[in-house]
Amino acid sequence: MPIATTNPATGQTLKTYEPMSPEQIDAAIERADLAYRQLRGTTVDQRGRWLNAAADLLEAERDEIARLMTTEMGKTYASAQAEVTKCAAACRFYAAKAAEFLADEPADAGAVKATRAFVRYQPIGPVLAVMPWNFPLWQVLRFAAPALMAGNTGLLKHASNVPQTALLLEDLFRRAGFPEGAFTTLLVGSAEVDRVLSDPRVRAATLTGSEGAGRSIAQIAGRELKRTVLELGGSDPFVVMPSADLDRAAEVATTARCQNNGQSCIAAKRFIVHADVFDAFAEKFAANMAALRVGDPMESGTDVGPLASEGGRDEIHAQVRDAVDKGATVLCGGELPAGPGWFYPPTVVTDLRPEMRMWSEEVFGPVAGLYRVSSYDEAIEVANGTSFGLGSNAWTRDPQEQERFAVDLDAGNVFVNGMTTSYPELPFGGVKNSGYGRELSALGMREFCNTKTVWVGEGAASAGAGAHAE
Repeated sequence: MPIATTNPATGQTLKTYEPMSPEQIDAAIERADLAYRQLRGTTVDQRGRWLNAAADLLEAERDEIARLMTTEMGKTYASAQAEVTKCAAACRFYAAKAAEFLADEPADAGAVKATRAFVRYQPIGPVLAVMPWNFPLWQVLRFAAPALMAGNTGLLKHASNVPQTALLLEDLFRRAGFPEGAFTTLLVGSAEVDRVLSDPRVRAATLTGSEGAGRSIAQIAGRELKRTVLELGGSDPFVVMPSADLDRAAEVATTARCQNNGQSCIAAKRFIVHADVFDAFAEKFAANMAALRVGDPMESGTDVGPLASEGGRDEIHAQVRDAVDKGATVLCGGELPAGPGWFYPPTVVTDLRPEMRMWSEEVFGPVAGLYRVSSYDEAIEVANGTSFGLGSNAWTRDPQEQERFAVDLDAGNVFVNGMTTSYPELPFGGVKNSGYGRELSALGMREFCNTKTVWVGEGAASAGAGAHAE
């Protein structure tokens, strides 16, 4: 895939880049390693000042950055503006909370026969981040902010269709005051990931992307004995029970399915509705989906912009046609629009069966699968009957059902009566084929720290001095 900006609303390629040479890659890794040696010696307060400066820049340049993201991957301008604002808030969160998250944790010294015992969190070195195009700023910032605050440095291999956003991120941290090389963008293809992660100066990797990409990264990291955090695909369930507020559930379901033009790992994709309210919910949901305006993502009235690539649009249309050919019913959408750009209408498909691709595959676009179930147990069976386990949504006003969903849904995130969202304050990640490890919160910061046990016994100072005497 070429490294290029191609506007998905028009299909026009606007700018291309030459991939970095092996020599340039090596030089970038060397700069990251040197910057790590400098950054780990700085204080949390100093790193916090730099990260707050990055937040200032994001806020001051929000509209310009949002236009760039919309041009590169097609999200609506309003949602791009919101993404920039969220990134600035995450920077400020980690600048404020890092000292608390990295503070030494005292242990019971008496229990381990010590005068002092504690856990210390320290950085480990350059971390490779392999990031996707769908949230080209947020996916990177939610890794970079905690990693830099911990004293690590970052090497970014971004998706090849968002090179200008990738370069903007490198420039952002440089202008904010971080040392040269603290955050470096690698303009390389996927084939170079092995080279970078195999380099002994690179100590870990984080990836947000497909199952296949995650398996590849994990294989390399396993061979090299390096830590990884993987956030992979999702086919999130959205369960609606009889006690739910149907109007609110249908409204949120529409946003949950079509946010970011339907291209989100934590977008609700499988809508599992109890038979007692199925017809009423389906009518409301399909009407809401059909009412969304598809069009130019820069226009204020647009709800859904284009898919990020022509191949992505072709794939979801093939999944819809496969379902229809095998007996599924389309309640709205499902037809390729005429004209330029990679647009696809919000679509609702029901009467799904296991032999259809939509039953088991992630659909990465504004297409919802609607499932009828007769009981709570059947709802859980369908919800968990997938290889993925990233986010999940449950709609019920029954307190007992709420508690049961929190336990029974096999996912990294359970949102009851609300839409799955990532927050800096809460850990984020999946189970099963949706990956492992956690981003955000204190856990996300500590994923790339050396959790060091420190034990101090009586007379340790004199014993230590004697041990080194000649």
